[in-house]
Amino acid sequence: MRELHFKDNFWNTDITCTSGYDNIIQHLNDGRRTCKEIEDFMKASTLKRSLDVFKLQTENVALSHQQLANTIREEAKRLEEFREKQKEARKKIEHQMDTLHKQRATLYKKAMESKKTYEQKCRDKEEAEQNMNRSATTSNTKQQEKLFLKAQQAKNSAEEADNIYNSNVGSMGKIREEWLNEYIKSCEFFENQEVERISTVRNTVWTHLNQLSQQCVTSDELYEDVRKSLEQCNIQEDIEHFINLRRTGDKPPAPVPYENFYSNQRAPPPRQPPPVNRRAPPLPDSNTAGDVVYSTVTEPGYSVIRY
Repeated sequence: MRELHFKDNFWNTDITCTSGYDNIIQHLNDGRRTCKEIEDFMKASTLKRSLDVFKLQTENVALSHQQLANTIREEAKRLEEFREKQKEARKKIEHQMDTLHKQRATLYKKAMESKKTYEQKCRDKEEAEQNMNRSATTSNTKQQEKLFLKAQQAKNSAEEADNIYNSNVGSMGKIREEWLNEYIKSCEFFENQEVERISTVRNTVWTHLNQLSQQCVTSDELYEDVRKSLEQCNIQEDIEHFINLRRTGDKPPAPVPYENFYSNQRAPPPRQPPPVNRRAPPLPDSNTAGDVVYSTVTEPGYSVIRY
């Protein structure tokens, strides 16, 4: 079967007519004015069928993307809930540890201050005792009693400071033991939380990547349907469909003839039979009957027409 082509089917016998050319341009133009006509044309074409498949599968891809987005949002929501759950559980441990840290710091400070006091009281006691021993042979009884009393007071102060310091160190030891136990428990709790967090995040990302991979497979399957549809697209069939729909003719316009102004305006009058009363016949005509001999505008005396 002979293929149809634009060059053979968009002619018009009127040389001034451009309807064939206009039809081709109108078909190729995707402007606002021709959009509806092209749409009507494409309804029956193989390209339109391919584009319909493309549109359908693109919508399916968009739908699968939307489903994936919903799944991802659900995963994100579960991850957020997991994070908030860990946060609330961690708050209790952190609050307990903060309390122990403050108590430990307070008792440590108190113990260090009582240590300084204790050390100073011990130095005062030693100094008082030394003064009392040095004046044992040089001072009178009254002075010795005074130095003895002062040394006894310094000893009592040192013993009192020792008891306070020892008590504070004991309190510090108790809070230290409590802090150590709670710190160990906190470390174990935080480690378990971290293991759970890493495992959850790892599984979430792994699942997300699997979903993305599956989405790629699904999209490729849908796109493969479009490719198969495009393989069925017949270019020549679409061309012939358009030609059959909008053809204007298969004959080009004839050449424009040259028409002499004077040949049309000064045609010879029809011959009349000679009158019966003439005695002599008319002069013979040297031209063949029906021939017209005329001069051109470039010759002198062109207005004289000969028969």
